[in-house]
Amino acid sequence: MGTKIMNKTAKGPLIPYIFWILLFVIAPIALIVYYSVLDLNGNFTLTNYAKFFTPVYLKMTLSSFWYAFLITLFTLLFAYPTAYLLTKTKHKQLWLMLIIIPSWINLLLKTYAFIGIFGLYGPINAMIEVFGFNPKQILFTDFSFVFVSVYIFIPFMIIPIFNSLDKMNPSLIYAARDLGASSWTTFRRVIFPLTIDGVKSGIQVTFIPALSLFMITRLIAGNQVITLGTAIEQQFLVSQNWGMGSTIAVFLILFMVLTMLFTRQKSKGGRV
Repeated sequence: MGTKIMNKTAKGPLIPYIFWILLFVIAPIALIVYYSVLDLNGNFTLTNYAKFFTPVYLKMTLSSFWYAFLITLFTLLFAYPTAYLLTKTKHKQLWLMLIIIPSWINLLLKTYAFIGIFGLYGPINAMIEVFGFNPKQILFTDFSFVFVSVYIFIPFMIIPIFNSLDKMNPSLIYAARDLGASSWTTFRRVIFPLTIDGVKSGIQVTFIPALSLFMITRLIAGNQVITLGTAIEQQFLVSQNWGMGSTIAVFLILFMVLTMLFTRQKSKGGRV
């Protein structure tokens, strides 16, 4: 009797979380799946799924993965050394906060700021003209899209890597150096393997949102870059084809789940 009461008491606090998941996770996904099997007239059909595997949408999917890969790669290349240097600074928490603060600014405001920076009459082209070169069209290019995306995602990549580096026992690095390991060998065989969970977490919070970007592609890339997120927006708001938009969203959710499974942490982080 006492055990049953304890079990009910233990499950009690979980009820709000279960309700939240059912209402804001399961129900929206179920609604998307429902609309994905409807045509424009509301009739059941699997045409939307067949259409997704046509060259147009497959090319769009590959393009989304390619840009998400580039954004994640460059974000990781900048974030890892930054996080490492932060762990060596005297006031590391302060510096970390200064890096995080820009992420508090509204995404739309930051995007418009870069429109001014990269514009033909912006400071970048003004500097180019000082050196005697003609202004360049930096906006509406792959470079501007990837650059702005990396800038937006880099704080989210730094935080988990910083936490992993900060928790690592420094005596392991000293031991590796005492045994004759070079700096590169120490990083490759000691530091990076011990911080791989932080890298995986950073990849998750970067790669998954990068797959579904649409506002940056509109404002910075000028629709020169087409992603799954852009296609969903197009189907819902322009074509009014909710069935096809929901179908793309279903596959996008599947890609996100696969990414999470691929980058899942096999062990809990902690001080080694």
